[in-house]
Amino acid sequence: MQQLAQLFGRRRFNIKPGLKRIISLLERYGHPERSFATVHIVGTNGKGSTAAFLAAILEQAGYKTGLFTSPHLVSYTERFRINGVDISSEQLGMLLQELLDQAAPDETFFELTTALACRWFAHNQIQLAVLEAGMGGRNDATAAVAGMATIITPIALDHCQWLGSDLQTIAAEKVGIAAPGTPIISAPQAPEVLKVLEEYCRTNGNRLLLAKRDFNISGNTIDGSLTYQGPTGTVDGIFPSLNGSYQTGNAALALAAAEQLSSRGFPAAPQALRQGLASARWPGRMELISLPDGIELLLDGAHNPAGALALAEALAAYGTRTKILLLGMMEDKDLQGILQPLLQQIQQVITVSPAQERAIPAAELAASCRAGGVPVTAAESAAAGLASAQAAAKPGDLIIAAGSLFLVGELKALLAGIPCEAVRG
Repeated sequence: MQQLAQLFGRRRFNIKPGLKRIISLLERYGHPERSFATVHIVGTNGKGSTAAFLAAILEQAGYKTGLFTSPHLVSYTERFRINGVDISSEQLGMLLQELLDQAAPDETFFELTTALACRWFAHNQIQLAVLEAGMGGRNDATAAVAGMATIITPIALDHCQWLGSDLQTIAAEKVGIAAPGTPIISAPQAPEVLKVLEEYCRTNGNRLLLAKRDFNISGNTIDGSLTYQGPTGTVDGIFPSLNGSYQTGNAALALAAAEQLSSRGFPAAPQALRQGLASARWPGRMELISLPDGIELLLDGAHNPAGALALAEALAAYGTRTKILLLGMMEDKDLQGILQPLLQQIQQVITVSPAQERAIPAAELAASCRAGGVPVTAAESAAAGLASAQAAAKPGDLIIAAGSLFLVGELKALLAGIPCEAVRG
């Protein structure tokens, strides 16, 4: 699609924090963002899963719901979803042409993408939008859309060159997206992060609802179900669809947000809460795929130390199964912070270099991995790496692809036999 090529060409503008350009663009578009209610989701890890859970709950409750996420894995259309259905290529082409005709020369890829989401949602007369921020908060393009509530997933060090080098600075940037007087629903946070959130709420009149303090979710050892306990009630019999123990916390955030929305004109019955969590889908995060010969492939986008730790904890549940790590990473990531927890669960590593300019060369990545004492080999591409892993694996073994969503997207496209569109922002 020619329009996509033009849009991806906006990469040359890089990242430009600030809202002046996106506000101007939305104004030229006729302010489509004012036609629906919005929930913002910010944080470091778990944003997409939490967004998928909340959108599915709202859909099951009967609301026409838009979901905007980033990045995509295989196709740009994945970023825009209404009631579980991605935008069609035909609709995307028409909207992109309209958008590009109006775009100013310096407007960035993510600004245009955010405006396109708003335009499509408004055109389809949605009632609620769940907007996942890019990497920022108060200066993120999504902040130009007024939200009625904000979810904050765990905050950790990531994108430090843009957001700041310490947790307090990053937290201040993230929470700044929350409109004054609106509820903020937060995962458990480090003490220094929590201090920033509490101060923001005092200053701006927001109510802070903190997981494990104001709401909680716990497991039933008999049937494996979960029970949610919130400020206004309890919901039992919950079975989240997404794999990984850390998804329990993401489910709790979505339930707490739904509880707050209920008092703001969007009630959801307990059955909608259960069905939403049970039906949510979020590819590329603890996604288990069956390969030939009894081998399984686990795709996970863990690309920072906190994400790697969560993945390592999930891998521990696989017990004594042989685990082969297919690893690809970008050069701006904390390599050692990611390797340290993962290598404790891995018996073999195959490094690859995803088809991105910022990717660490496979040989360089392999050299860093060897210090961990695990056998390591380098492969020239994601396809070659997967082939090597399959050749080394035996029936019952587990291959884990992690370190970058770029790698996950390449592998999903490879397995589906389709092209992988450029991934950006």
